[in-house]
Amino acid sequence: MALDHPMSRTASQQQAITVQYDAAHRRGLATGCDVRSHMSHSAQPLVIRFGRLGDTLLLQPMLRRLHARYVQPCHVLARGRYAAELYQGHPDVADMLVLDAHHQPFVLSPEQWHVVHQLRRMRDVPVYVAELQPTSLARIRFLLKMAGIPDRHCVFLEHIPLPPDSHWIEHLLQLADATPPAFHSAFGHVACMTSAVPELVVSPQERADCDQWLIHRQLAGHPLVLLQAANKRTVRWNGVRKASDDDKSWPIEHWTRVVAAINTQWPDARILLCGSPAEARYLETIRATMAQSGVEVVARDLPVPRLKALLAIAHSMISVDTGPAHMAATMGCPLVVMFGSGPLSYWAPRGASPDAVRVLGGPPRQRVDAIAPDEVIAAWRGLPLRAPPSSRVEAGLTSMALT
Repeated sequence: MALDHPMSRTASQQQAITVQYDAAHRRGLATGCDVRSHMSHSAQPLVIRFGRLGDTLLLQPMLRRLHARYVQPCHVLARGRYAAELYQGHPDVADMLVLDAHHQPFVLSPEQWHVVHQLRRMRDVPVYVAELQPTSLARIRFLLKMAGIPDRHCVFLEHIPLPPDSHWIEHLLQLADATPPAFHSAFGHVACMTSAVPELVVSPQERADCDQWLIHRQLAGHPLVLLQAANKRTVRWNGVRKASDDDKSWPIEHWTRVVAAINTQWPDARILLCGSPAEARYLETIRATMAQSGVEVVARDLPVPRLKALLAIAHSMISVDTGPAHMAATMGCPLVVMFGSGPLSYWAPRGASPDAVRVLGGPPRQRVDAIAPDEVIAAWRGLPLRAPPSSRVEAGLTSMALT
């Protein structure tokens, strides 16, 4: 299938429309490429990705660019209820279609039947498939076929070459710059320059919920340092994975030293062990082993909307490479993130303030446990200061569309 992409256009074809989105767009005040030759056409693109939390968040710059190119916000088909929570009220997202169990056989999955029914209403929209995992990609192709969406309406990330040392976001933006063959005449000439930094929005309701939760947990007014010790591999159906089998596992004694350093520098701080509800028992074990003051497990209390709001006011986060680390960078929370074997050039979290993200580890080191506690402590102490929660709440800054 031939794809139209800016890199393959001649100079005469590249009568491109260039627009730089500003803060007005991020607050939903801009509608896209504000050019007369473009405004006569609009469409509502569909973006599909069956990733985890971090993968879904990293779609955002692509959604922004597609919103700019096609004038209208995107439909998104994603995996997991967290995807809908992540993009609730986001100006680049029109609606979310969610699959919790996309690997189930189609004949046994009413959820997939419903998605196909919804997709049949989108037979005339440009479709962007941002998936590379073979099993998920095969299921996406099957769902599109069942919905009657032709290949000429689609572009696939697997057909977009990735330049060396490029970030995943750049790969997705290259996909967003491509045009499905069926839409070439209307949109093939449209190119938009938009930010490559993800942005999320905290609603007033999410802010109020977080504020009430902080009061209920007696955390309001304290500097809040978030620790993300677990990752998607840590807890399996049959228990905690052995550390030797997990390149993102960091020893409890290392976390204990970090917590001691935080308590020394910020005696009034509250150190919150974050994670999913399934990780709560594991985190309780870490807390008990640490035997440090001011440490609380909040994994059962952090749905995605509350975590967004919490990251908007927290003092800082220290995390292994996982989805909440990407959320922290996006929300402007000063972050130290530890990588194992994952390439930093491809996966490092991005935020509006690069100085607020300190990345440790990665190749040639192959495991997070090769990172010494002193490295993490030094990186945390070097993070830029952020206003304490109490002053941010009083100033009404727990909710923001980051600029």
